[in-house]
Amino acid sequence: MSSKKIWGFVVTAILAGVIYLVNGHVDLGGILNPNQASNGQVDYTLVVPADRYPKTAAHIKDAIAEGHSAICTIDRGGAKANRQLSLRGVATKKGYDRDEWPMAMCQEGGEGADIRYIKPSDNRGAGSWIGNQLDNYSDGTRVLFEVK
Repeated sequence: MSSKKIWGFVVTAILAGVIYLVNGHVDLGGILNPNQASNGQVDYTLVVPADRYPKTAAHIKDAIAEGHSAICTIDRGGAKANRQLSLRGVATKKGYDRDEWPMAMCQEGGEGADIRYIKPSDNRGAGSWIGNQLDNYSDGTRVLFEVK
């Protein structure tokens, strides 16, 4: 086996260890190909318009770059519990919303979500827009989020 392949295995093992420490599980599907779920399937790709919702789009992009899932498995029934878990201990701030990524309506949301303070007009506009885009999709639908 070449040294290049050995180093590839070493880097993959290190990344898997870091992901396990952060998420409590390893999903190499997202590392090997960020455009696919670990089973190779997404049902829908949603492109979030950064020019319309710049602060929310930046938050999504940054959170994904930091290792949070780019894929949202819709779970509307779990949204309330996820929101409570993700926002626990995060103080409110006058004039701002606490934006979560992954969103509370995602199975991947909840405890450990990335939280950022964002002006309500940007955050609520993006939330409404995303909700409208996903309105016809049922729970269990796997949505890949891209920011452009």
